[in-house]
Order: sequence, then C-alpha cells, then structure tokens
Amino acid sequence: MPPTTRSAPADSPADGAAASRPAGVRPIASRPAARSTGVHRVAVVAVPPVTAFDLTIPDLVFGSAELDGAPAYRVRICTAEPGPIATTGSLRIVVPHGLEAIAEADTVLVTGSASRADADERILAALRTAADRGARMASICTGAFVLAQAGLLDGHSATTYWVQAGALEHRFPKVRVLPHALFVDDGPVLTSAGLTAGIDLCLHMVRTDHGAAVANAVARLAALSEVREGGRAQLLPTPVTAADSGSTAGSSLAATRAWALARLAEPLTLADLAAHAGVSVRTLNRRFRAEAGTTPLHWLLTQRLEQARELLESTELTVDRVAARTGFVTADSLRRHLLLRIGMTPRAYRAHFARPAPPRP
Repeated sequence: MPPTTRSAPADSPADGAAASRPAGVRPIASRPAARSTGVHRVAVVAVPPVTAFDLTIPDLVFGSAELDGAPAYRVRICTAEPGPIATTGSLRIVVPHGLEAIAEADTVLVTGSASRADADERILAALRTAADRGARMASICTGAFVLAQAGLLDGHSATTYWVQAGALEHRFPKVRVLPHALFVDDGPVLTSAGLTAGIDLCLHMVRTDHGAAVANAVARLAALSEVREGGRAQLLPTPVTAADSGSTAGSSLAATRAWALARLAEPLTLADLAAHAGVSVRTLNRRFRAEAGTTPLHWLLTQRLEQARELLESTELTVDRVAARTGFVTADSLRRHLLLRIGMTPRAYRAHFARPAPPRP
C-alpha cells in the first residue's frame, strides 16, 4: 500500500496552512508503540565503497539522543568483512563489527555506497532475516539499492539521491520511487535522499520513537535550525535574483523566520511576515520557497506543531493553554492539525510521549 497522506483546505496560518501530512510519512498512531524497555539498538550497515559522510550520520544523531540523561540508542557499525573498508574518498575507515550486529538490532540502517551493483549476498540475507523478525529497516542515499536488492522495497514507496532515482525506478519496477522527497516513511521501511537528508530521516526516527522534545534537542546539538518534513523537495527552486526580489543579492529571510519563531502565539499573517521582511507578499512567497523549500504558512504551521508537541511532552499545561501558546487559538484547531500530521490527538500524544519532570533537588 502507498504511504498514508491526507490534506485539508487552508485559510489561515493556524487553521489550515497546507495542513496535509507530508507525502511518504505515516501517522505515528498507525505503528505499534515506539517505546521499549532498554536501549534501542541500531545496526548501521556499511556496503563498500561507502560514502563516509553517510556512515557518520546515524552515530551523530542517534548517539546524541538521551532519555533522562542516559543514551537512548546504541549504535553499531557493521559490514560483511570487519576491518578496513573502501570509501568513496581518501579516508581510511575501519568497521569493527560483523553482521551479527544486524541480528541484534531493533533498527537496521544501510548507508550510501558508490556501488549499486549486486551487494554481498551475506548482507542481503541478514537484511531479509532482520525484516522478517520485525526490525525497522532504513537506508540513507543509495543504500536504497541494497534494500531493493533484498526485496524489502517491493510494493513500497521509497526515495534515494535524486541523481540515482531514475536508475532505482528502472532497475526495481516494483518500487514506487518518489524522486523529490527528502525521506519516505512507508511503514516497515524508511528511505532518504543523500547527505543531509539522512540527518532528517534519523531525526524523524528519533521523534517517532521518543517525541519532539528529544528529537529537537538532538537537532539543536547538531546546529540544525528547524525540523524538515519528508515531503519537502530534495532540490530547492533556483534562488531569485536581486532584480527579481528588489533586494540586495544574498539577502535572507532568516531574520524574519527567527522573528516569527519568537511570536508563534500571535495571529501572524502573510502580510505581517512580508512587512517584517520589507518585501511584498508575492516576493515573500517566492523567496521563502527558494530558501526554505516550502510556503511561509506551511513553515509557520510546522513550527507551531513542533512547539505544541514539546509543550505536550514536557509540561502539564492544558490542551487549551498549549493551543493558545502556539498560535492555534483553540484546542479543536490543535487537535485537528495534530491528527492530520501525525494521526494522534493531543491527549493521546501526551500519554504516549510525556515524561515525568525531574525531581527537585
């Protein structure tokens, strides 16, 4: 089945600014409970020659996630033949673990490789066994080719580095390739585009497992300014020129985004954002898409939802107060948007992800 998507009409920044769930992202409520006892075990599979950057992403993201001051994940990098492995660059990498790490893992993640030919059959067999026992399967960049060779993407939606999307679609016709998505979450398998999109995918998995507060804390440690949804395009439109925008070359809307983030409780409109940026509404929309890959109102809605999720997890504020603090105005509005985006009501989300406040000294 294709990944679940739904949409709703938009008529205000809080009550419907492109409120549809991003393509390729399934609601949390459609999955079994994400929490488990103990540390979540992640096996990162290196298929040589590996892309070194891709290989570092899971350790960076999952290794930074903490629950009550303790590590939330244990990451093991593995390959068919432990020891030095080939990379796409000049770095020398030693992989310490063999494929037994896959047998022990709750999540198995295949990273990008310069080789898209037939992968080692030992790796493919280990991936199939892990999928059969219910492990979460994922890939970064061209790691999708390995999942496809194992037959794990048949009948599913997936993405990969946009340059190789056509090759993936041609070679594996049973896979529904979404070439422009940053990442795709299609139930038991998740795939991402190349390089930094792998960070977005790993943050998405942390957020699914442990909620927005934990994922956003990791994002801040990684100096990421905002959460990016899977439906966002890999390639942003060509930035407008100074002549198009009526502004100086190299100008940015970062200051306007920061200004809006500090005022999420206020009823911000397109006119308010444009006035702060000193441009027309039309120019604001054009430049926002060029810089952020989405519309101003959809970006604003996403930031409000992120803040609402953090408040639901980390405070005892009523749903009405959370809605008021995040610009949704009413609990009904917040409930509707949270259901559309992640498939959970505010109360259900709080019950699933809320964490007790730390004891007072």
